[in-house]
Amino acid sequence: MKTLKIFTCMTLLAFALSISAPVFAQGSDTKSEGSATKAEGSAAKGDMVPLKLKLPKKMFVGTPKNIKSDNLEKLRKGPRPPFMVPKGTVNLALKKTVTGSDDFPIIGELDFVTDGDKEGSDGSFVEFGPGVQHVQIDLEKAGEIYAIVVWHYHANARVYKDIVIQVSDDPDFIKPTTIFNNDHNNSAGLGKGKDREYIEVNDGKLIDAKGAKGRYVRLYSNGNTSNEINHYIEVEVYGKAAS
Repeated sequence: MKTLKIFTCMTLLAFALSISAPVFAQGSDTKSEGSATKAEGSAAKGDMVPLKLKLPKKMFVGTPKNIKSDNLEKLRKGPRPPFMVPKGTVNLALKKTVTGSDDFPIIGELDFVTDGDKEGSDGSFVEFGPGVQHVQIDLEKAGEIYAIVVWHYHANARVYKDIVIQVSDDPDFIKPTTIFNNDHNNSAGLGKGKDREYIEVNDGKLIDAKGAKGRYVRLYSNGNTSNEINHYIEVEVYGKAAS
């Protein structure tokens, strides 16, 4: 009887060990899988880097005064927070062809818009007459666009009106994607926008394009708080061209 009890206990112990072993192995696999997922997440974050911009020197110092606007965002104090973009992002607009609503600007040349000169002094900007005007950049190839940075004029503080920025696959902008619109009353006839007006500074205005896809970029304006004239110093379009 004693021998039978010992045999029975040993049998039960062996059976318990046989069914528990796979549980331990499954737990180990789950832990490894969790580590792999975490590593993949870290790698994905590592693919994003801060967008590096070469900024022109300041043209004016102090707090702008006597600028009236019903839709004005507060002037930022200090440097702009980092804007993250995928690795390999470049300025797709540099040296690309520029056309506009006026083939014969009052001052400057259309190619000033993408020549890389952002300083804002005489000889750095193109000037159009009053009313709704635009410049259009042909990126030559469709691409995914993450950010657009625009400098209108920063020799003194002013706000440009009805700024609308669109991306399109066709040069006539029949079905454009609007990525920025601060025309809050549709005075430019392109639809009402919810974005805020802003004071021009040497940092330029960085627009989050949210990966919009297209070959052409068009930027509208409609005068400014100093006069009815439209200006463009430089436009940079950051993204990746389609392969």
